[in-house]
Amino acid sequence: MDYKVYEDGMIALRLDPGDEICESILALAEKEDIQAATVTGLGATDDVVIGIMDTKAKKYNDIPLKEPFELTSLIGNLSRKDGAPYLHAHVNLGNTEGRVFGGHLQLAVISVTAEIFIRPIKGAIDRKFNDGIGVNQMIF
Repeated sequence: MDYKVYEDGMIALRLDPGDEICESILALAEKEDIQAATVTGLGATDDVVIGIMDTKAKKYNDIPLKEPFELTSLIGNLSRKDGAPYLHAHVNLGNTEGRVFGGHLQLAVISVTAEIFIRPIKGAIDRKFNDGIGVNQMIF
């Protein structure tokens, strides 16, 4: 993992083989004291877990995927929950046949590289669990 913080606050993050996306973004958010940000990126992975929300059970069903994928889209945000960095991200993944899988990003280990941009927002966004919908909802 390597990154650079630019004058306007934008952060360019490069992940290398073996780096895990969520863990890396959260570590960077902690180190740079990011309270809120948008996250976008792309890359390649061959070890992924995505989640699909079961709205009736109010929980994510995990889907592990272990094959070569182009991470064609990573989009999400950073906020805080109980004072710690919190990542909410979704991905689209294209396999070698051009089929696309997508969902809530739980885990993705980089196989080649990932190029991620993090744009901090001036201010803070917190999260609190909402029993009614079963997710950690943004609180302003």
